[in-house]
Amino acid sequence: MTGRDASAWAPLAARVFRALWIAQLVSNTGTWMQTVGAQWLLVGHSASLVTLVQTASSLPVVLLALPSGVLADRYDRRTVLVAAQCAMLAVSGTLAVLAFMDALTPGTLLVLTFLLGCGSALMGPAWQAVQPELVPRTQLAQAAALGAVNVNLARAVGPAVGGALVAAAGAGWVFAFNALSFLGIAAVLLLWHRPTTPRPPGGEGLFAAAQAARRYVAHAPGVRRVLLRTALFIPGGAALWSLLPLVARDTLRLGSGGYGLLLGVVGLGAVAGAFTLPVLRRRLGANGTLAAGSVVFALVLAVLATTHAPWLAALALLPAGLAWIGVLSTLNAAVQQRLPGWVRARGLAVYLVVFQGGQALTAPLWGALADALGLPAALLIGAGLLLAGALSVRRWPLRGTDGIDPSPSDHWPEPPLVFEPGPADGPVLVSVTYRVAPEHWGAFTRRMRRVARSRHRTGALSWGLYQDGSDLGRFVETYLVASWAEHLAQHHTRVTVTDRRSEEAARALLVEGTAPEVTHAFDATAGPVAEVPGRAAGTP
Repeated sequence: MTGRDASAWAPLAARVFRALWIAQLVSNTGTWMQTVGAQWLLVGHSASLVTLVQTASSLPVVLLALPSGVLADRYDRRTVLVAAQCAMLAVSGTLAVLAFMDALTPGTLLVLTFLLGCGSALMGPAWQAVQPELVPRTQLAQAAALGAVNVNLARAVGPAVGGALVAAAGAGWVFAFNALSFLGIAAVLLLWHRPTTPRPPGGEGLFAAAQAARRYVAHAPGVRRVLLRTALFIPGGAALWSLLPLVARDTLRLGSGGYGLLLGVVGLGAVAGAFTLPVLRRRLGANGTLAAGSVVFALVLAVLATTHAPWLAALALLPAGLAWIGVLSTLNAAVQQRLPGWVRARGLAVYLVVFQGGQALTAPLWGALADALGLPAALLIGAGLLLAGALSVRRWPLRGTDGIDPSPSDHWPEPPLVFEPGPADGPVLVSVTYRVAPEHWGAFTRRMRRVARSRHRTGALSWGLYQDGSDLGRFVETYLVASWAEHLAQHHTRVTVTDRRSEEAARALLVEGTAPEVTHAFDATAGPVAEVPGRAAGTP
């Protein structure tokens, strides 16, 4: 990484990234203003009802992130993002009108908050997936950190302004500002001349696209490890966001303005942390950053559970911002660096399901625990979960990305067929025959396990490796692909440089002077494929 790439602010040199970052800052400020308004309208009710605001915001991601990721991978991501902005503008406008009319009931507020969350769910995968189009891959960690800085800078300003505005003029004005804030992002997106990207070959269906994402994540150990680390951090981390309104009201005896200032302190800590994150990441590494962030967050929850002094709570919340941005930027960059372009939005959607789903599912639990055991006990339980997560980093660390290159390889030769299959023809059975010397049989089968994961990630429904009983030096690999279009996608867009290296490592053990022999067989249960009407047999 060059000195320029190592700078925390390097991605802002990219014009489109910079414009979107500024527009997003305005929008995030509006979102935090609305969050304060929504939570404070409900703060006079039970703890469980207050925490449902967090659930209503996050649950749509659990339900819609994967379909949204499919849309973002299949269609123009800019169009998806603009549609999401327009939808959220309409919902926020409705919230504002109802608030001005004094007709906003708790039920209506939660329903409209849920609909806003649906807009965020539609936007999330596409927004994450366009980042590698805006900045170099070496700057993805900084771009993720700047995204977190954006959210937390907005948190430093939005809640304080929102709390004061709610106290002075009512919640309607914060909802109105939030509605207008979506216009900026939409304008920048419409002015961005995004390069045209090819659509997946063969018209991949929505269900098939979702299955491809599930299959990819299931056979990508590095991505699964990022998801595990996310799942171990988020439940305890969500305790802060779910219970802080109750801490402000019940423990610290603050009003809506005071609650907004507490959120603002977290934001200031995160913004200040952006200056130190590159140094901390170099010294601690990704796993050290995750462990340290969990410990700091646990200590913050412990302080909030035991203090009644607003100044001490505010002082404790400063490092909470640094810990939050450190953990989230590390996880976000890790998952982006491991995903190839063809499945990036869908893979990020799975990450968002774990991230937001953890918050959505645990928020009402924290409210129930606070009602049943008391607020301090709930906060201390959250601290305990975070400490356990920090200890687990040694057992389940993130693996390095030095050997990972998710760019397309397109190194497979064109299949030598005597007829032209249709995109939907299939399933297709691909067989690859290898000649392996006896001294390499064990090593070859071990290296082929990586190849197996590659085949599954890129589209194989099943895979097997067989040793010929009459000729032990002959190994036959077989894998089944759903259609010819799926197999062509493997050839041209799905197989990455990392996959090619796995193949090369296995093929380095072949008998000198031999090469793999590949055949493609089609489902013949309906009759010979060459006799299907409309096809002409011939040579390639």
